[in-house]
Amino acid sequence: MNRLYQLISTSLGIGYIGKGAGTAAAVVTAFCWYMLQAGEIPDIRAQWLVTLLIVVLGTWSAAGVEKQWGKDHQRVVIDEVAGMCISLLMVPLSVPYIAAGLILFRFFDIAKPLYIRRAERLPGGWGVMLDDVLAGVYTNLLLQVVYRAKLF
Repeated sequence: MNRLYQLISTSLGIGYIGKGAGTAAAVVTAFCWYMLQAGEIPDIRAQWLVTLLIVVLGTWSAAGVEKQWGKDHQRVVIDEVAGMCISLLMVPLSVPYIAAGLILFRFFDIAKPLYIRRAERLPGGWGVMLDDVLAGVYTNLLLQVVYRAKLF
């Protein structure tokens, strides 16, 4: 079971990169989000389902590796994957929006404003995941405002 926790929590090994693994996970997620849906009408239900599955698996696996690696170890990057997916939910599938989502998400994830830092204090996998979930929600809200205001 430990190997499964590690595989999921490191996002198939991205977490082993070391310094910058969180950014790498967010970039890979943004790229995959775009490439897997490019040229098609995005299926909003599928986006939500995949994102929810990643959040659930991430919470479970982050709690599993905590016993071995400690609280919110740098190898755990499934939280960045979940946050990036939330950032891009129901956002136009275009390079400017995805790039803006990536930049905003990393800003919120690193700076941790607006209760994000408090969220990471929760126990187990919840603390690991919830700060990135909030960073993704804040990013998505800003992107929705930009979209509705037709700024891009």
